[in-house]
Amino acid sequence: MNTNIQLFFQHRFFQKLSTSLLGKLATSQIPLIKNLFIQIFCRCYDIEMSEAVEENPLAYASFHDFFIRRLKLSARKIADDPLGIVSPADGTISQIGYLENDSLLQAKGKHYSVTQLLGGDTALASTFHNGAQALIYLAPNNYHRVHMPITGRLLQMIYVPGTLFSVSPTTAQHIDGLFAKNERVIALFDTAVGKMAVILVGAMIVGSISTVWAGMITPPRNRLELYSENYQTHNISLDKGQELGYFSLGSTVIVLFEKDRIMWNQDLISSSIQMGQSIAKIQVN
Repeated sequence: MNTNIQLFFQHRFFQKLSTSLLGKLATSQIPLIKNLFIQIFCRCYDIEMSEAVEENPLAYASFHDFFIRRLKLSARKIADDPLGIVSPADGTISQIGYLENDSLLQAKGKHYSVTQLLGGDTALASTFHNGAQALIYLAPNNYHRVHMPITGRLLQMIYVPGTLFSVSPTTAQHIDGLFAKNERVIALFDTAVGKMAVILVGAMIVGSISTVWAGMITPPRNRLELYSENYQTHNISLDKGQELGYFSLGSTVIVLFEKDRIMWNQDLISSSIQMGQSIAKIQVN
């Protein structure tokens, strides 16, 4: 499809219409509807169901349940290097590297600020100046649960309302500040290497994001206003590889670390990756 046509159909009107309509269809438990959706999806994306806990795609109550299916423990191994940082998700590494002050690379020739990404919180953004960034794009066929790159204690969750543009590589090349415009949930953790932010960026179609500690964040929050919740007194700690949350349909995960705390593995850009695979090492001084 022509790029201009793709972008036209991502106008806010089409975002809301498609998200509302397809969201209802995705959660429908009417056998005729959900089975049709699942069968078409499996044919289009060649889904590997042998990895799933429930291998029969039509056994799921809805397309949504099928889409966020859990995998067998043996399907993903968590790299056991004690100094290792692992991928939080299956997908493609779109960007990986280090920030220049407040600047993040979105795509070739396109930058945006960590302050914008973090909802305008300048104090929080300063924590990650000159830090490290990894951006993982989850295509529709990928496993859509998100896991911890390293053991951490939850400090804060921030919900930032926004648009629901597609987050495909094509869109990222044409829409300035895409990931700072889309709806997102920011989870801030305290780890052995300092602060870590895991940002779950919503996308067109269903636009739902859920976390293991707060349940469904969107759309029940109705995309109305930015809010922040303090979790420092809740004592919520998640181990490396433990589930953090999930997306409904394709999206992007962005991980941020503080300056001089980790070193990315080389040659990861544009490579396919699985959750639990090593992507970095803790920097030992």
